Amino acid sequence: MISTIQQRSDYTFKANRSLGRHGWLRLTPAYGVKLVEKLLANVETEAIVLDPFSGTATTGLVAAELGHQAFSFDINPFLIWLGNAKCRNYSEHCLRDIRKQVKQVLKEYKILRVRDNWTPKIFNIERWWSSDTLKLLSALRTALVNHFGEPEERDEYNLVWIAFCRLIIETSSAAFNHVSMSFKETVSDRNCEDIDELFLIILESILLSAEKNICGSVQVLKVDARHITELDGIRIDKVITSPPYPNRISYIRELRPYMYWTKFLNEAKEAGELDWLAIGGTWGIATSRLNSWQVEDETLPSDIFSTANSIKISDGKNASLLGVYVLKYFYDMHLHLSSIRSILKDGCELHYIVGNSTFFGNMVDTAALLSESMRILGYSKISSEIVRKRNCNKALYEYCISATW
Repeated sequence: MISTIQQRSDYTFKANRSLGRHGWLRLTPAYGVKLVEKLLANVETEAIVLDPFSGTATTGLVAAELGHQAFSFDINPFLIWLGNAKCRNYSEHCLRDIRKQVKQVLKEYKILRVRDNWTPKIFNIERWWSSDTLKLLSALRTALVNHFGEPEERDEYNLVWIAFCRLIIETSSAAFNHVSMSFKETVSDRNCEDIDELFLIILESILLSAEKNICGSVQVLKVDARHITELDGIRIDKVITSPPYPNRISYIRELRPYMYWTKFLNEAKEAGELDWLAIGGTWGIATSRLNSWQVEDETLPSDIFSTANSIKISDGKNASLLGVYVLKYFYDMHLHLSSIRSILKDGCELHYIVGNSTFFGNMVDTAALLSESMRILGYSKISSEIVRKRNCNKALYEYCISATW
């Protein structure tokens, strides 16, 4: 008889398996993979592809799967680790070794669950996991460290830690049925066998998708996309990326559970510092710093200033602060579009997937404003088209802005 966990997991991972490596965590929508494949459909294999806002490494991985050499940039250490783990080839010996060692891990886990083990300092952690579930997860983590080391210590065992990241979300009270993370009303308890079985199902799904080697190559590098200087003399043929949207959603905030459990974050202020470095700066200490931030480049398109000012003088709560946020977002993107020119080949094609937004009834036409930045900076053949409607609000869309350098 198939257990309840098995039935639920078969349903949960159906879409996950169809996405292969892209579906290892709940972070990559299927349409994103298809869109990158479409943009690379007629590109020569020798072309070098760049994603300056790597995120979960969708562009880099798709490009490498098609045989390209690709590079991705990010400032988030967890996403750099995750991207390189997703884009790495794993030997048959490595996969066999993981399966063999995990059997010993689970035996040790059942002993460790009666002891006190390390848990992350996540604020209000009890809304994520019950005390019983937390005790089991911390025991499993300790057993994994004993056998495989911490996530950054041994690259060949990254798959184990990706499976653990998926496990902590699957066993949490977090809900993903809308654009941002929320929490279910009740936090469910898990028993030892549930955790054991679910972890094995998740891990096996990941190991199976890692059996097929990638024919191209990807490197995810720590680079601030606003200050790109060089890439070891390499010039880029094609840029495909999806930068953060000007909608004040904090990408760091949604990644916190993964980052705390893998020790890429240790305290809340570190998350705020990362958010300040992100395009726009949106959450925690980043928000408070917006109060004193001032634009340093008056050559921005005039429509950016008028859009930000319309938000500032509206009647909404924190309207002045959000006007500054929108101005900083487009200032940061202008810096990016300026600095990336140093690593582009002549004739390089660029494709930016962006979303518009509204603040207190004021439309932020992201595609038009970024297109104007591109025009000022010397890009040519600038165009944009709607990719899809983002939700039931007919005014919110995703666009693909295309240009040539």
